[in-house]
Amino acid sequence: MAVSLKGRDFISLNDFTWEEIDQFLKTALMIKLRLKAGEPFQPLTGKTLGMVFTKPSTRTRIAFEVAMYQLGGHALFLSAQELQLRRGETIEDTGRVLSRYLDGIMIRTFAHQDVLDLAAAASIPVINGLTDLLHPTQVLADLLTIYEKKGHLIGLKMAYLGDGNNMTHSLLYGAAKTGIHFTAATPKGYEPDSGIVARAKEEASKWGAQIRVTEDPYEAVKDADIIYTDVWASMGQEEEHAKRLKEMQPYQINAELMAKAPGHALFMHCLPAHRGEEVTDEVIDGPQSIVFDQAENRLHAHKAILTLLL
Repeated sequence: MAVSLKGRDFISLNDFTWEEIDQFLKTALMIKLRLKAGEPFQPLTGKTLGMVFTKPSTRTRIAFEVAMYQLGGHALFLSAQELQLRRGETIEDTGRVLSRYLDGIMIRTFAHQDVLDLAAAASIPVINGLTDLLHPTQVLADLLTIYEKKGHLIGLKMAYLGDGNNMTHSLLYGAAKTGIHFTAATPKGYEPDSGIVARAKEEASKWGAQIRVTEDPYEAVKDADIIYTDVWASMGQEEEHAKRLKEMQPYQINAELMAKAPGHALFMHCLPAHRGEEVTDEVIDGPQSIVFDQAENRLHAHKAILTLLL
């Protein structure tokens, strides 16, 4: 391995250098090629990952569980109902105890501070499987997918339309770290966190890449290589659904909007998709869509994280 990441936490892409992110991507590609060729790769034989979930999951749970199995290790699913967290044990004590049993912890939860507190207390690697602030494991898979499709990352242009949420934040960091020009088009009041935008701009300036936030969806996509969206109401925002549906309608990815982008633009979505809301069937099922390649690459990106950290 070009760089050693053993024992590191995986909480934010902003915690890693370009060289380290490149190492994750190269490792993911190597592991994917070996899997497709039918060549066993089991560097984690005898190791165990604890997976803590307080938020529901399809792709995160399955990808991490299958990844550990195919790498020779074992994954334990730990729901909030099965842990003493619901009965008052602190996240710090949970981290200290789990560190005595496991080789790594993946946590998918609401409050980002819980992940930070768990990582501070645990003596084993902690992987952020999603919080309300960030979703870095998804974006590592996204970068892998873009690299496969475009052959490079530096200098590409990505447009994100919709809510300035945890996906927007991690895409900001991912783009800034890899030299991708990034524009977020969001309705007023739904902009991404200003501190994250500022940090992304500082990092992107090292590459000469631009980071922009706008309210104009057509301006965002006019020269984009990648067009990305996510659900308009994330978990925990169900009561705002009707309001968000109305305010974000101009940001729907449909045939009309895709026609304003270059013909080579690819469509991405982290899934699950609310078809007919943030994206129409004709786009997500169309020839420019690579959403299911993204979904598959969650497995390979997660394998790279586990292989390098555990």
